Amino acid sequence: MNSKNKREHAAAFAVRPVALAVGLALASLAQAQDSAPAKEETKLESVVVTANKRAQNLQDVPAAITVLTDAVLQRNNVKDFDDLPALSPALSVSYSTQPGNYSINLRGIGTFSLGIGVEPDVAVVIDDIPYAMQANAFKNLNDVQRIEILKGPQSTLLGKSSIAGAVSITTKPIDGLWKTRASVLMSNDSEWRANASVSGALSDTVRMRLAVSKTDFPGVVRNLTDGGRMNGSNDTSVVGKLEWTPGDQWQVVFAPRAAKFEKNCCVTPFTFMSPGGVFANTPSLPASTVLKGINIGPGNVSVRNDFPAGGSADDVGAGLKAVYSFDDRGVLAGHTLASITSWSHYRMDDYQDGDGTDTDLGLLSFASKPAGFHGGQAYYGAFDVESRTQELRLTSPDKARLRYVLGLWYAKNNLARDFIRGPLLSPPAGIGTGVTYNSTAYNTNRAIFGQGSFDITPQTGVSLGLRYNREETGYTFTSIQPLPGSINKPGQFFRSDDDENKVTGKASLEHRFDPYTMAYVSYATGHKGKAYDLTSSFDANVARNMPVPGEDAKSYEAGVKMTLLNGAMALDLAAFRTNFTGFQQSASFMDTDGIFRTQLHSIGALRTQGIEADLGWRVNRQLVLNGAYAFTRATIRAFPNGPCYAVLNAAGTGTANAPQCAPNRAYGTGIFQDLAGATLTNAPKHKLNLSGQYDIPLERSYNAFVTGAYRFQSPVQYSLNQNPLTTQGSYGIFNLGFGIREKKDAYKLSFMVNNLFDKSYATNLAQAFRNGAWSTTALMVNTANWMPARDYKRYFTMRADFTF
Repeated sequence: MNSKNKREHAAAFAVRPVALAVGLALASLAQAQDSAPAKEETKLESVVVTANKRAQNLQDVPAAITVLTDAVLQRNNVKDFDDLPALSPALSVSYSTQPGNYSINLRGIGTFSLGIGVEPDVAVVIDDIPYAMQANAFKNLNDVQRIEILKGPQSTLLGKSSIAGAVSITTKPIDGLWKTRASVLMSNDSEWRANASVSGALSDTVRMRLAVSKTDFPGVVRNLTDGGRMNGSNDTSVVGKLEWTPGDQWQVVFAPRAAKFEKNCCVTPFTFMSPGGVFANTPSLPASTVLKGINIGPGNVSVRNDFPAGGSADDVGAGLKAVYSFDDRGVLAGHTLASITSWSHYRMDDYQDGDGTDTDLGLLSFASKPAGFHGGQAYYGAFDVESRTQELRLTSPDKARLRYVLGLWYAKNNLARDFIRGPLLSPPAGIGTGVTYNSTAYNTNRAIFGQGSFDITPQTGVSLGLRYNREETGYTFTSIQPLPGSINKPGQFFRSDDDENKVTGKASLEHRFDPYTMAYVSYATGHKGKAYDLTSSFDANVARNMPVPGEDAKSYEAGVKMTLLNGAMALDLAAFRTNFTGFQQSASFMDTDGIFRTQLHSIGALRTQGIEADLGWRVNRQLVLNGAYAFTRATIRAFPNGPCYAVLNAAGTGTANAPQCAPNRAYGTGIFQDLAGATLTNAPKHKLNLSGQYDIPLERSYNAFVTGAYRFQSPVQYSLNQNPLTTQGSYGIFNLGFGIREKKDAYKLSFMVNNLFDKSYATNLAQAFRNGAWSTTALMVNTANWMPARDYKRYFTMRADFTF
């Protein structure tokens, strides 16, 4: 049995017992449905979602949606977006060299692209307002009430940046009576969080809510150069709401926000380096000296960096929502008309240690000549994004036989990217001058959309939706070459504009067999606009091939939603298949100068298909359980010019291209491999999570509780080129907590052991033969790196919550 089959066998072995247990439990529950009615107090709370731009019970929506309620978020100590994949099997996050290039994936689909000219495949929407840049989502989730994970194309209602799905975040409502809440969390590895909110009525017509949050975590990586820690984060955020209701028909909500957050991230410690490596072809700088104190091997979390890593961002913005409710007379009786306006400005300064050492480049020599430069190699730059949106939406009454929503949409996004990298190590030639560029991109979207549902009979209904979108895009790119001893001189300048019109739609048929069971089938199309590869690899040849064509998706889904045990359990099952054409994907590679680079590709076709299950169960008054499982196969169907990876040659003294790689003159002079059938990056086949809470009533004024959460993930590949050395094996993580709370929720004290069984795993892996920073002209050096997860080892937290 080969290693791949062994991994799949192990994954199946881990999942099948759980699936069998769930199946047996459901069979017994189905038999008990009539014979053992559940008591009123054991009913599961209904979950309201706004996936169709109207408030609906989750069990009435014909779509696969995972909902993370406030109770689930609090029970699992969710801080920011990085915590969400542990709670939703369909969701994952791909990490890159800096936070501006993170990617959110749904059902194995996401965009890993290092440039402002590429939109994400998964939209992030907060209170009906989408983020213009996905990186803005990776901050503290302050004052969040509910998170809806909408799987599959959502282009009809949410626009073209949701071709693979959307994450819709709803913040907490304003309280009718004055309430103040506060929470503090601390961990044994120096993390702390503090947040507070105040909410209530200022007058009969005006209410307000204000929430502030501060978090800090130094990180899991140790920097031996300065004794600090890396791969952590800190956030400070303020969000507010001011609501004015001048009459029964009007509601106006102004929601400003401001945040400052930093991720000192994306450092990848060495886990392997073959013997004989010297830094930058300098025999006097062997690895044992340059990396002094670092025990290279599996589990290493130490580095030596003399330049910061990560990004520091500022986000300010505001939304204004005005809703008018028509009275019971006239053509629009019972309708609502909403205007949603937003403005936001996001800026992130990013930086990275380019050589991964604290060595002074002035110690180097090339061809018996001194380097002529002091300091280290570094990358740094800035992202700047300004966005304006406007939506007008007419919504029909909820209880009519025909229900619909009609809308107009406008969005204008201006993005800019400045980047400097240098100097470059280029042994044996010397130290190069580096790379500098300035780029801008814009996109303007105008759309008209509508979606309606009609009850053919009281049990059977049909839904149809359509969106027409016009997009105008463009870019500028200026390359600047820093020349020693002179002012920077401009290099080449490129500019282009484009436009595109596109229609997307959705149709579904649903049938309710009884008040507790609904089945549906649906078909949806999605589209994402044209892209520009605005990275340091941009040149005249790249410009000639711009823009990269847009993506298209066709999705088929069938599901059933059941309410069991007289309301004590909700079980949602779905099967799906989505075909993508023209998928935009960046592939990474290590250049001969030791620099990490990427190139944007348009993959011919890919497919994601699988089954999903979401479970909520209030077993009794004391015990509540939540669970979700996803089986996903996200594979490439056509990509004949796929990127390659290197392997050792037969003599073991050098490298060769992988056996399946070969020249393909149809795509230029490079070496390619046909990736048809290959698995997409960071797309586990099996993913499972289970969580629950057991309340223990006590005689006094407080109760005790115990919480538990387990998640399992099968192996994942972190490189599009399918390098077998960048595969993370399967793993399971178990968290255990307990605490006490006052019966009227005046206070709660909780403790948690995270990663109870101390299982180590990586959120990213990299490997390179003949790494330019360490190999010499005569010696090949093999290196491997990893990015340890936040919970790569066991840690403990203590949390206190207060309400008054």
